[in-house]
Amino acid sequence: MKLYDILIQGNIVTRDEIIHDGYVAVSGETIAAVGRGELPQAQKIYDERGSFVMPGGIDSQVHSRSQKDREGFAWSTRSAASGGITTIVDMPYDDGNMICNGEQFRAKIANAEQNARVDVALYATIAPEEGTLRIKELVEAGAAGFKFSTFGTDPKRFPRIPSYLLFECFREIGKYQLVAGVHNENDEAVNYFVDKVKKSGLTDWTAHALSRPRITETLAMAEIYELAAETGCRGHVVHCSVGRGYEMCAAYRSQNADTTVEACIHYLILNHEEHGPKLKGLGKINPPIRPKAEVEAIWKHLQKGNVTVVSTDHVSWSLDRKSDPDMLKNASGAPGLEVLYPLLLTGCKQHDVSLVKAASVIAENPARLFNLHDRKGVLEVGKDADISIFRESPYEYNPRKSGNNISDWSPYEGMTLDFKLSKSFLRGELICDDGLVLSRQGNGRFLKPVLGK
Repeated sequence: MKLYDILIQGNIVTRDEIIHDGYVAVSGETIAAVGRGELPQAQKIYDERGSFVMPGGIDSQVHSRSQKDREGFAWSTRSAASGGITTIVDMPYDDGNMICNGEQFRAKIANAEQNARVDVALYATIAPEEGTLRIKELVEAGAAGFKFSTFGTDPKRFPRIPSYLLFECFREIGKYQLVAGVHNENDEAVNYFVDKVKKSGLTDWTAHALSRPRITETLAMAEIYELAAETGCRGHVVHCSVGRGYEMCAAYRSQNADTTVEACIHYLILNHEEHGPKLKGLGKINPPIRPKAEVEAIWKHLQKGNVTVVSTDHVSWSLDRKSDPDMLKNASGAPGLEVLYPLLLTGCKQHDVSLVKAASVIAENPARLFNLHDRKGVLEVGKDADISIFRESPYEYNPRKSGNNISDWSPYEGMTLDFKLSKSFLRGELICDDGLVLSRQGNGRFLKPVLGK
């Protein structure tokens, strides 16, 4: 009988079913067998019966370097490992260094390979004044996708890309079968409503949602999806906070457009009425946290298969950038890598959504979105042995308790999570054991997408 390196017993969550009292066997860095019944022999056996053995999570949207000299890959990937996330896809809007040419991209790869504790894929972007000039060199350097914005957050670090230039970029990116991910807020409309709120004198926690009503989001989504339909490019909306947006994505897909949509975990967990007055600046995110009705609408779309992936949009701002009494002056975004997977599993339990569906939106679908599915995303023979094990064991979340986060705050602090990470493995190596991160800096690898598959 074959002797495997590792054998994990438990409830195995595959792409099609949950194999109760099953097993996953690992040889070297890859999965060698998945099954039930008589156990094969292995050098090391992990008895996790009663727990759920999930594919390692892939967070599609991480900002590891948005604040200079703060988090970086060493900390972001430590948080990831402690939460069962074995791959992150990092955004190109680094503080002081927008990743928009081959030289910058290769330097970021080197930084990731030196510091990351889990595997890393990278988005690239363009400098508006260069147009499509650098797209080919960024593809050759290994970009997993390209990120743009229909809204101008910052002219140097996070610029608006106008419609005509988005069209040219989509047309060029489509040649390589990579995804074009877009921040979906209409620039003209947002600026109008922000100015209106400022003129009203309103500065409390309600100001942010009023400055970005639903229509600012759906107008941008119509533009993004129409560009995808016209060019044949894979058009991806990187965060959608309203049910209408998921309907739009599904409608375009029914017309054979290659459109996808992302639900950040905060749009599934937080709501305007309950969490807005408690969190204040800590809850400022673009697009804003919406009312409960929108949260429930997104859960229904997830159940129906209209949510492609679930991510964090993780950014670990220092607290001073989230505590201004004038809501509009706070930085936008929040940390979430450590709790993405437990929050999703808890929400699925509460909404009667199968953990098979959870695995698809946090692992399999992200792997396909970024052309990593030749090695990532499912518990299947031949795939990387990226495995995260969760047991049902309710606990109250405290972002300071684990020591795995650079931020000492979280919008999810005090919430009861029903699923706790027991262990996580990266390519067959145990990287987190009951909250203790074992993965060293440099363990993570840069992931180059496989094109044409």
